Amino acid sequence: MPSNNGRVWFVTGASSGFGRAVAEAALATGDSVVAAVRRPELVADLAAQAPDTFLALALDVTDHARIRSAVAEAAEAFGRIDVLVNNAGQGMVGAVEETTDAELRSLFDVNFFAPTELIRAVLPGM
Repeated sequence: MPSNNGRVWFVTGASSGFGRAVAEAALATGDSVVAAVRRPELVADLAAQAPDTFLALALDVTDHARIRSAVAEAAEAFGRIDVLVNNAGQGMVGAVEETTDAELRSLFDVNFFAPTELIRAVLPGM
């Protein structure tokens, strides 16, 4: 397990946008980052820059079993998780009367149920 005197961040959706900015900022302060992303190759540059303090994990946040194992992998790698950033999300633009139940369920899976499951998985170790 790498030595870590800083905080350990678990950031979903860390491959771009706000999630990536949070991951980069945490690394810049000397903290460790677990980047939970759908495509780990998109954060290979961060892994190369900070091999001892950065871990990329493949994670589809709607896969609740994988959430549990990803949190366990993060805790095994860094000993704990101090900060959870539930950044992964999905948006939709369109008329409500044209939105299907499947589209709404997908939004709720990503934007509500996934963050809830991540909190449930991380909180006991905090």
